[in-house]
Amino acid sequence: MAPARLIFIRHGETDWNAEGRLQGRQDIALNARGEYQAAAAGRKLLNLLGPERVADPALPYLSSPLGRARRTMEIARTTIGLDPTAYALDDNLVELSFGVWEGKTWPQVRKAELQAAIAREADKWNTLPPEGESYAMLTERMRAWIEAHTKDCVVVSHGGVARALMVILSGLAPQRAAVTEIWQGRLLVFENERFIWI
Repeated sequence: MAPARLIFIRHGETDWNAEGRLQGRQDIALNARGEYQAAAAGRKLLNLLGPERVADPALPYLSSPLGRARRTMEIARTTIGLDPTAYALDDNLVELSFGVWEGKTWPQVRKAELQAAIAREADKWNTLPPEGESYAMLTERMRAWIEAHTKDCVVVSHGGVARALMVILSGLAPQRAAVTEIWQGRLLVFENERFIWI
């Protein structure tokens, strides 16, 4: 089973996003633009669900434990008049690990580990970064998570998690999901085996 409707919010921008650095599990704070995006996502959530549903105690709000996701959740909730701390952390929603590549830009990765970089460019979904996690591995983690969550929910997480959900919940081809842009400041709504951006 899967939630009837899963509303996904990618965390707001960080300086590492702006610089093109692989973040993975590194705990990088939102920048000013990221905070603006988090507030924008909150307003879109209110417009989508309405004031009664966003405040419904039966609607779970779940976040990755990484600070950029938690801060996004707290800003979004504050923007729509909710208690910023009344949400749950879920370790399964953490970003995939880029291992030793974290903190590097892609040109730096290519310079330091050309063969591994070429392998990933050829198969972004299945290639395992050194000491890291592949999108395929993340997808298996998220399959188990989906089976345990059958109610509508609001999730704040990361780009890799969004790509895994696109594959699981809408049937998007993995190689296409691997290169799909995951927007910040917008809602990604999964419903009826499809997804739409709001």
